[in-house]
Amino acid sequence: MAKQISTLTFFKYQSLKNKIWAFGMMQFAHAHLRNVAGLQFYKLLGSGKAGFNPRPDWSVYALLQVWDDEAAADNFFENSQLVARYKQRSTAQYTLYLKNKIARGKWAGQTPFVPHKDLSETIPQIAVITRATIKTKFLRKFWKYVPTSQEPLWKNDGLLFTKGIGEVPIWQMATFSLWKDQEALDTYAYQSKAHIKAIGETRRLNWYKEELFSRFQPYRSVGSWDGVAPLDL
Repeated sequence: MAKQISTLTFFKYQSLKNKIWAFGMMQFAHAHLRNVAGLQFYKLLGSGKAGFNPRPDWSVYALLQVWDDEAAADNFFENSQLVARYKQRSTAQYTLYLKNKIARGKWAGQTPFVPHKDLSETIPQIAVITRATIKTKFLRKFWKYVPTSQEPLWKNDGLLFTKGIGEVPIWQMATFSLWKDQEALDTYAYQSKAHIKAIGETRRLNWYKEELFSRFQPYRSVGSWDGVAPLDL
């Protein structure tokens, strides 16, 4: 498993016709993805409005995949008819190749990410995926608290890119964030009073049915987002 890598791809759509198509593929793409060689785990993901927001962003969808190795991922992106259809319909595509550094928790009962043994000492950037299923009785309290806990995020100059993603709006949510280095991430995670308080509330109330936290080393990127590559590797 030492060669396992993950990819996270974002797609952006403009026309109403293509947005409807992308929404439909949240269901119909499974038939293809279940049979992809070298694919260990995947999730088709919608996204939220700017920030970590429960309101859907119908123009952006994401595909998270965990691979046996980089060769399997390359074969998929270069030869898959499904990828070709996504590219034809979308106006922007951006893929990050990721090596896992640490993972805690489960996603849909699985532990998809395995720490990679071959991490580069010359790549300072770090990516983070957090994912949780929120208990129904805590939904209102959770979303009411989110704006306060997220405020320090936007004041951190080390944040390169972030997007709220998820499988089911409101209940099953995740965040992806990309940071210029470990120091920038630690400043937000461990020195922000609002974020520290949010962690304390999570532990006190136990408002998740399931949660996962994972850090990655981003070592390769393909494509761009809004005309800019958030990470030039």
